[in-house]
Amino acid sequence: MPNIDLKNTTVVEGFNGGKLFGQAVVIRKVSKFVTGTDEDMLMPIPIFYDLESKKILLDSIPPEIRDEYKDISIG
Repeated sequence: MPNIDLKNTTVVEGFNGGKLFGQAVVIRKVSKFVTGTDEDMLMPIPIFYDLESKKILLDSIPPEIRDEYKDISIG
């Protein structure tokens, strides 16, 4: 992580203004034809979620798949 002065950052708020988040993973299946292996593989993607609503913080999801999670995300 780059050396960033925390004074140059902003607070991220969740549901109802909460400022605490949990960390979890979403799991994506990768075809064996893509990986070149004998079996499909599972790929974990770390995300952050609001502890109260259990909704995913949208900015923590890779942009390519955000649309798939829009109904269960905030931000």
